[in-house]
Amino acid sequence: MKKGLANILAPYKGEKGSTIPVLQRVQEELGYISEEAVSEIARFLKLSENEVFGVASFYAQFRFVRPGEHSIKVCLGTACHVRGGERIMETMERELGISSGGTTGDYKFGMDRVACFGSCALAPVMVIDNKVYGRMTPAKAKEILTSVRSQG
Repeated sequence: MKKGLANILAPYKGEKGSTIPVLQRVQEELGYISEEAVSEIARFLKLSENEVFGVASFYAQFRFVRPGEHSIKVCLGTACHVRGGERIMETMERELGISSGGTTGDYKFGMDRVACFGSCALAPVMVIDNKVYGRMTPAKAKEILTSVRSQG
């Protein structure tokens, strides 16, 4: 990974205050900020690992867990919550064996809860890999998950 990180970091050589752009670029390439990446970024920017981690952990945009190949987001905004969004989340947690913010052991699926997608008329809503599924039921959620799993 070091060679890949070196290529990512090279354009920022000598730039003061580049911690956030560097973190963004690393996450864009790797999908998350690994412990190794924190170490390399710290060494490159001549900061402590604690300083780099402190900046990264302050902002919600940065992830420290490798994302899954497929991204699942379950809406729990007001309309979705009222129409059973929590049951959809519980079903997905049970089916995948992970909680919100987690990634399956095989890195096939990552799941997050979302405050609102702005698709209230379709509530409850689940999004997999940017495809919106509306009017979800636990049975439909399982069926869609089975379909995505069978596609690879």
